[in-house]
This record gives sequence, structure tokens and C-alpha cells, in this order.
Amino acid sequence: MNENFRKVALIAAALGLLLSLFLALRPGDEEDVAPTTTVATITTPAATETEPAATGSKGPGTVHIEYRIAGGKPVGGIARDSVSRGRIVVIRVTSDVADHVHLHGYDLMADVGPGKPATIRFTATAPGRFELELEAAVLEFAELEVRP
Repeated sequence: MNENFRKVALIAAALGLLLSLFLALRPGDEEDVAPTTTVATITTPAATETEPAATGSKGPGTVHIEYRIAGGKPVGGIARDSVSRGRIVVIRVTSDVADHVHLHGYDLMADVGPGKPATIRFTATAPGRFELELEAAVLEFAELEVRP
């Protein structure tokens, strides 16, 4: 094999690999764009996702979900909510007991307690079903489904 051809082939392969890695690992656009649509609110239990109100702007919108813990138990029982993949989700939890709210799968946590609601904000990028719990009490209070 010609030595010059071998060098050119290795350089081309390396450049192709670097370009592929750059495209695969670069941050997505959804992380850099603030939502500009009016948001819908989900109130649990037995809530379903509603689409954002039309405002003339494009974007995935934001879904707000609220949960309440009273007497160390979820009000209305364990909630089951669902959102579409790519949506921005804001979860707000109020509780009369101090603990940590943990969203499994996304591994996000926030402190909660009497007079101190917890807020978890994220983009729903991973499809699946994810448990929300009070970490120290090991109390599941909701399950969030992210649909593909």
C-alpha cells in the first residue's frame, strides 16, 4: 500500500470520527432556548397533560405539575401524570413534613418542608416512567411518565 495514501486515509478517518463525536455530543438547542409560550397547569390527582395556549410563538411549552403532601401522605393518593418527551416540566411540591423530593431517573432533588415548597425544573428528554418520592421517608407520591 502506498505510504502517502495510508497517511491520507488515516487523517480522513480521524477527521470523520471527530466530526461524528462533535455532532453526537454537542448540547441540544432546547437547553439554550427559554420557553415563550403560555403554560398549562396540571393539578393532580388524575391529571393529564394539556397543550400550551396559543400565543403566536413556537416552542415546546412548559407543563406545571403540583403535588401536596399532608400528614406525611400524598393528598389524593399516588398521582400518575404523563407528559410528552421534549416538554419543559416544572414540578412543585408542598409538604407539611421536611424531606427531600427526589425525581428518580433524572436524579434531581429539592428540599421541601412546611412553608418551603420544592421546585424541580427539567426538560423531559428521557422517555419512561419515573418515581417521585420523599427521599428520607421513602414515600412514593407520584409517578411521571414521559411519552416518546
